[in-house]
Amino acid sequence: TAASAPTGFDAPSVRSARVDVLAALPPPDEEEQVLEDLDTQEIWTYLNPQMLYGKHLGLRGSFAALRAKGDPKALELETVVRTVLESGWIRIRAIYRFLGAESSGNDLHLFQKGRRVATLTFPRQRSGENLCLSDYVRPAEEGGGDSVALFVTTAGEGIRERTEALKQEGRYLLCHALQATALELAEAAAEWVHRRIREGWGIPDPPDTTMKDLFQARYRGKRYSFGYPACPDMSAQSDLFRLLRPERIGVSLTEGFMMDPEASVSALVVHHPQAKYFGA
Repeated sequence: TAASAPTGFDAPSVRSARVDVLAALPPPDEEEQVLEDLDTQEIWTYLNPQMLYGKHLGLRGSFAALRAKGDPKALELETVVRTVLESGWIRIRAIYRFLGAESSGNDLHLFQKGRRVATLTFPRQRSGENLCLSDYVRPAEEGGGDSVALFVTTAGEGIRERTEALKQEGRYLLCHALQATALELAEAAAEWVHRRIREGWGIPDPPDTTMKDLFQARYRGKRYSFGYPACPDMSAQSDLFRLLRPERIGVSLTEGFMMDPEASVSALVVHHPQAKYFGA
């Protein structure tokens, strides 16, 4: 049989020369933060309305522009979403923590109180900038002492049961709006938690940072979710779950390493200012 094509996991574990080695940012603390019942109205301010109304609810064009001119469809959808928000059906929760970290080639070693608790291996680009996610963490041979953060957010508790009940009642638009709003509130909570993590590191956003800047990831550092191009190995979710134990906020991991409920977000966060999204 033909040999399988090389992948980024087979790439040489030589750190990209394009990524600067920076002074370490040690964990500001190593205490886990379990956040119950986040304020829905506050999290709503971090929600991208174009994603909710355009991507999920099928509104064609700019939601903001259509709403401003009184477009009937935009106003109808806004009313339905307001019904969802006022219903009390959605509960938003989160958990996050900082961990000590150092890199070694394509490996990222994670530490709690000086003890290694996990090693994640990421694929490296075989051409171009030869990037690997581990490059954004200070190497062990340079003294290590760096940090990353892990988080899980969710707005999915009870949503499956509620949407089934709405279907049975024939309230299909409300059912769809509930599912969509829960998904986007989990994303909004991820944005809120990520901002809190940056502040914990002592690298807060400039005062003139807008929500549009946040939606376009115009801030120092990035967050990476397993299953996406830079970290495609979904099985690494098991390490994240072992270290965070998000079952405490109602999120479990399926045999296929997917999160249940669906309206949940998990990520690894790095603080390196050169961090960007890429495919390996």
